[in-house]
Amino acid sequence: MSRICEICDKKSIMATVRKKLRSKYNPTIKKRKYPNLQWVKLANGKRVKACTKCIKKMGNKK
Repeated sequence: MSRICEICDKKSIMATVRKKLRSKYNPTIKKRKYPNLQWVKLANGKRVKACTKCIKKMGNKK
């Protein structure tokens, strides 16, 4: 729960890196990538973890 954006529910993903060696792809391990979460204070005073994309969207609202 701590690695999920509380505004848009963005979670981690599994990513693979494909390395080419002598015209063949080497089998590589899968790596988990996490979203860039930051603590942010909402207008009602509540602190939540939000991804940077959501933080940017909140800052552009005028």
